Amino acid sequence: MKQLLILGAGTSGTMMSNHLRKTLPKKDWQITVVDHQENHYYQPGFLFLPFDIYKTSQLKKSIKKFIPKGVNLIQEKVELIDKDQDQVSLKNGEKLKYDILIIATGTDIAPREIEGMLGDHWQKSVFDFYTFDGARNLRNKLRKWDGGKLVVHISEMPIKCPVAPLEFAFLADSYFKNKKMRDKVDITFVTPVSGAFTKPKASKELNYLLEQKNIKIVPDFNIEKVDADNNKIVDYGGMEVEYDLLVTVPTNMGDDVIERSGFGDELNFVPTDKATLQTKVKDNIFAIGDATNIPASKAGSVAHFEAEILTENIQRYINGQELKQEFDGHANCFVETGDGKAILIDFNYTHEPTTGHYPFPNFGPLSLLKESHMNHLGKLAFRWIYWNMLITGKHIPFVSATMDTDGKDLEPEQEITH
Repeated sequence: MKQLLILGAGTSGTMMSNHLRKTLPKKDWQITVVDHQENHYYQPGFLFLPFDIYKTSQLKKSIKKFIPKGVNLIQEKVELIDKDQDQVSLKNGEKLKYDILIIATGTDIAPREIEGMLGDHWQKSVFDFYTFDGARNLRNKLRKWDGGKLVVHISEMPIKCPVAPLEFAFLADSYFKNKKMRDKVDITFVTPVSGAFTKPKASKELNYLLEQKNIKIVPDFNIEKVDADNNKIVDYGGMEVEYDLLVTVPTNMGDDVIERSGFGDELNFVPTDKATLQTKVKDNIFAIGDATNIPASKAGSVAHFEAEILTENIQRYINGQELKQEFDGHANCFVETGDGKAILIDFNYTHEPTTGHYPFPNFGPLSLLKESHMNHLGKLAFRWIYWNMLITGKHIPFVSATMDTDGKDLEPEQEITH
């Protein structure tokens, strides 16, 4: 019996276990998933939790619920990957041999990377919303907050779901308007990039929305430290932004096991071929989702598209066939803009977000790069799709893993940095 080992039971790892259990012969392949967590979180919902749009019970379920029958689940921390011995060591001392390894260990916030971000003020006047606890604590803070200077801040790129901080600013505008206290809240969006988003065309549209909603933007802000005693953040050029409430996205980093195992870049992301998803560590090691260093968005939609392509490449690797260089960086994201509207963006390695229709070229019903209530409904419907289709490995009809160019107002191809 050959062994296929998956590290991580988040979105990517769970999807891969479901896809591969359906495709690999049970008499030939034992599939094992390792993750120390008890719960699987619907991470896109962390954005809505601070504004009381979702309840905590809607965002977490037992990991065991989504691991398919015939797959072995080990709930333990991973200590080390020994690529030369094709072996993984667990925290409890157990050692697991593998024929194929899939790294799906994701990314996490690392507030320790920014001077002054952690301290007595953490989760009191300085919050994140990229974790379940952070989003829940921020919800409790906002329920009682009287207003003041709200700063929404990105520490550095890349981050998971790059549009989420913008969405937070838009939803904050809507939230305080509904509470009849928008005039008491000064919202500022502080980012290390030169505009609202990493893609120029989408950035132009989103900058307009920030202006329309009276949200100030401070671009090109490379944070040096949080000065919590004086309620301000300071960048390396000496610029300062004052806050009463700081909602920050700390540095995002891959799992520490990648560093301990002696491979990975400076942020612990795994060097990975951007088209095949085979790592550059060893031929029998593959990586998916946020764990990779490929120049695609660290978003759930990207992991979804990667999973379909990686499943086929795992089969081709087992059969001794050349891997398909098929993944094109396809990302598809709803950008919540508040007041019951959202924008949908669809792009890949070579095409920026553009106008058009999705998923059907001529009539949508979703509009690309335009605000609409239909897009907002699509964003809300995605929670059901996630729990019932996406992580269980079911194909979502009319949604292709690679970017469909039909019905889009495309410009000439160019290499895009995410």
